[in-house]
Amino acid sequence: MATTTASSASTESTEFKDTIDTVAEGANAAATAIEQAESRAFSTRFPMNSAFIFTFGALGGMLFGFDTGIISGASPLIEADFGLTVSQTGFITSSVLIGSCAGALSIGALSDRFGRKKLLIVSAILFLIGSGMCATSTGFLMMVAARIILGLAVGAASALTPAYLAELAPKERRGSLSTLFQLMITFGILLAYASNLGFLNHNLLGVRDWRWMLGSALVPAALLLIGGLLLPESPRYLVNKGDERNAFKVLTLIRKDVDQAQVQLELDEIKEVAAQDTKGGVRELFRIAKPALVAAVGIMLFQQLVGINSVIYFLPQVFIKGFGFPEGDAIWVSVGIGVVNFVSTIVATMIMDKFPRKKMLIFGSVVMTVALAILAVMNFVGDVAVLAVPTMILIAFYILGFAISWGPIAWVLIGEIFPLSVRGIGSSFGSAANWLGNFIVSQFFLMLLAAFGNNVGGPFAIFGVFSLLSIPFVMRFVPETKGKSLEEIEEEMTRR
Repeated sequence: MATTTASSASTESTEFKDTIDTVAEGANAAATAIEQAESRAFSTRFPMNSAFIFTFGALGGMLFGFDTGIISGASPLIEADFGLTVSQTGFITSSVLIGSCAGALSIGALSDRFGRKKLLIVSAILFLIGSGMCATSTGFLMMVAARIILGLAVGAASALTPAYLAELAPKERRGSLSTLFQLMITFGILLAYASNLGFLNHNLLGVRDWRWMLGSALVPAALLLIGGLLLPESPRYLVNKGDERNAFKVLTLIRKDVDQAQVQLELDEIKEVAAQDTKGGVRELFRIAKPALVAAVGIMLFQQLVGINSVIYFLPQVFIKGFGFPEGDAIWVSVGIGVVNFVSTIVATMIMDKFPRKKMLIFGSVVMTVALAILAVMNFVGDVAVLAVPTMILIAFYILGFAISWGPIAWVLIGEIFPLSVRGIGSSFGSAANWLGNFIVSQFFLMLLAAFGNNVGGPFAIFGVFSLLSIPFVMRFVPETKGKSLEEIEEEMTRR
């Protein structure tokens, strides 16, 4: 009897266990079905692919380039219309840099706290406000205020976008996808030159041509706002804030070429590293990310000190003052160089993930150093009257060396090398260093040109020295990041 009772109890226990297992399996299946349904619903609400996400994510770069290039054609017209002095016109040009430094330094901590997506939307709104104020300015003070607001937007975009694109991109394609930011910058500069030429001397509807030039920035600014509203949040930011479910959804959305098991593995790697991170901030940045900070600040300073923005801002004046070109011809030279810059950056996007970052930087430095050295010597010892075309060709080679290396890779690296907890604020410091270098070049280039008697060999020789100095800096301080996940890079930089 006891044996029968025990057997019966054992049978009931087994049946109960089987029932529990069946219920558990059903619950798991239901949970999986719900998760898949939610994922499909998420994709339905956001019917976008990776191309949409990365293109719209990089639109901040286009506005960055557009607002950098547009003032070169508009400033002489503004000066004449408002009756400004040369110093006032110069301050209108450089005032955007004041806002850019402030925007770059402030946006990082805010993006680490509130997210990349929200701050991209804020940047778009600032672009709209600044562009509208520029187009409707009634005098010097309003124009300066408008340019400072635009600077805030440009600085914010320059710090936000590289980190956002790096956090979305798969490690195998992070270089080429992050290079979209620099490609958009060069495209924006080219669009600005085209806008300057298109609206010049065309006072449509009784509105001055320079107002149309500056107002045309409203179109890409509106596109950035629309894109910001549709774009997903960075999955790494979501993990850092404990929102793993939405991080999984975003990864599923942008990793459509892999299965969910691989997505889960990537999410687990992000969670593992995020769990080791502490709360971000300036103190934490200097405590755990000094090697990354040194590399980022140095890279971004060198990117400007090799003289790139002297070409973007002042190339027409180089050929007007140095070679006696008419204004129209000088603007066409800048358009041609803008085309070289844009096409070279397309090439950089295509080859970015095929070669190590450090070797590409060194190659670019060598090309720039050689081109600038020949240009300087040629203009010092040759007959300036016959050197305009050779100078154009050498500047084109210099631009080529920059555009396939330092132009895109600097922005790629500052989005890669900082730990997740301080990535936003770290990118801000790197971007602010870029704007500091930009300010130095823009403030002193024309003075250097005048000091050398309008001989372009002088300032370009100085840029050649910085190009040469950039080589040992890269070899000593810049890490190799090609083919590594952000988490692998973080571990390597932490060990440093």
